[in-house]
Amino acid sequence: MHDDGVSRRRRRRAERLVTALLALLLFVVPGSAEPQPIAIGYLGQTRSPPMPLGPLDHFAADDGVQGARLGIADDDSTGRFLGQRFRLVERSLKPGEPPQDAIRQFAGEGITFVVADLDAGPLTQALAATGAERMLLFNSRASDDSLRQEACRKNLLHTIPSRAMLADGLAQYLAWKGWRHWFLLVGPHPEDQAMAAAFRRAAARFGAEISVDQAWIFRPANGRADTGHVTLQTEIPAATQVADYDVLVVADEADEFGAYLEGRTALPRPVVGTQGLVATGWSAVNQEWGATQLQERFRRQAGRWMMSSDYAAWLAVRSVGEAATRLNSVDPAAISVYIRGSEFLLAGFKGQGLSFRAWDGQMRQPILIAGSRLLVSSSPQPGFLHQRTPLDTLGIDLEESTCKS
Repeated sequence: MHDDGVSRRRRRRAERLVTALLALLLFVVPGSAEPQPIAIGYLGQTRSPPMPLGPLDHFAADDGVQGARLGIADDDSTGRFLGQRFRLVERSLKPGEPPQDAIRQFAGEGITFVVADLDAGPLTQALAATGAERMLLFNSRASDDSLRQEACRKNLLHTIPSRAMLADGLAQYLAWKGWRHWFLLVGPHPEDQAMAAAFRRAAARFGAEISVDQAWIFRPANGRADTGHVTLQTEIPAATQVADYDVLVVADEADEFGAYLEGRTALPRPVVGTQGLVATGWSAVNQEWGATQLQERFRRQAGRWMMSSDYAAWLAVRSVGEAATRLNSVDPAAISVYIRGSEFLLAGFKGQGLSFRAWDGQMRQPILIAGSRLLVSSSPQPGFLHQRTPLDTLGIDLEESTCKS
């Protein structure tokens, strides 16, 4: 009996060992089933470098895509513990090239998630392309409020802040400082006009008074020319000779004149807005909330500092990875639902979790108030409260939304 009992125990141990070895062989044998990687598309567009204003200006031809690449690396890093893999499929539009073919190619490859690093016009075309209706697109470039309002889409999320969010973030800081009398100086381009409209809305919303609302009509001389600074030194005081105000708010998205204003205005007043002290989704000067490690990892990869477009693309890719990890699933439908749901929260190195608004697809996120070398503040500011979250004091709220998607 004793020998029989020992033999049975030995047989059971041998059977368990064989079972374990077979399981190991199934895992390592070439050709065994491996988890399919989650493919995320990136669609960018080639951009012409602008004329640099100064010697420190540097044009990054790879802005946006570098953020998406870092996002994929981070997704892989967190997903590997669950056996999840991610890959980025990159395409870039040539100048004037419509995006429909690229969207159809993504659809043909079974890609559900696409980072759309496009201006508003091409983005709208991409949404109308065949196959886009089966995708979830992340807008990582266009700040147009209309894309969150009447032109919103059910399959479009926004990781780049809207102009309304940027303006509200700045207006809250100016209100906190007590700088309530604004001189609004507006450039001639449509994007300048759109930013000015956002500033006007924010002023009314947070109790500021626009004492002067003026169009920029001068054409500054070339600051790099031998006598350029002399001409600027006389033209800008003339252009800014107005009644008293607390702060000069500039709407110059085209970056044609705003950088010339500091130190040259008729009155010694701060310059804020699209130049000077800026409201932005991301800045190279941000070192708080663990941002230094993100900045350094990006710099090692790209050889430059992270820009707002990089950060927005990174957020988009990380949103997919975070949802897949939380769900422990690679099912695109489940991931899409989770991203838009109330349980989704993404750590974005801004001091609080980020999520998407149900009514317009905009990612809730703090707005950085940044100087040229240091971070000055972050909005929402203390004291600006909201029934859901203070982050909803920035941008288009539910009650204001005209999105009908």
